[in-house]
Amino acid sequence: MTTATSTTAATRPDPMAIAVGALRLASGVSFLVAPEAANRLWGDDEEPNVTTSLLLRSMGYRDALIGGVLLASALRGRPTAPWFLASAGADAADLLGGAANHTRMSRQQQLKGLGGAAVGIAVGIGGALRAR
Repeated sequence: MTTATSTTAATRPDPMAIAVGALRLASGVSFLVAPEAANRLWGDDEEPNVTTSLLLRSMGYRDALIGGVLLASALRGRPTAPWFLASAGADAADLLGGAANHTRMSRQQQLKGLGGAAVGIAVGIGGALRAR
């Protein structure tokens, strides 16, 4: 007896993965479409130079890709743990880079940038653990 239309927990869309994927996708798109505005949102009041703009867009591509695949995987009932881990890894890289520059950052940048990365790592690891 086959039940092609039955839905199991493994194939049911994961609301957490949908939310996290959509948020990361939107964040990535914002860095691609308006890197200057995204830069200000994360606490930098100065106009980004060419290198900063390039790096912001690179982060945008990365976040849009990870978020988009996490979202698509969740909507299709596919495994999401690897994409939660990729998300955590991206935030870990941001945290390490930020920590190396924390003395050059304003308090607002430290809270938003480093704090946001730490929260992202926790969400990514938590999402991967619950998606096992």
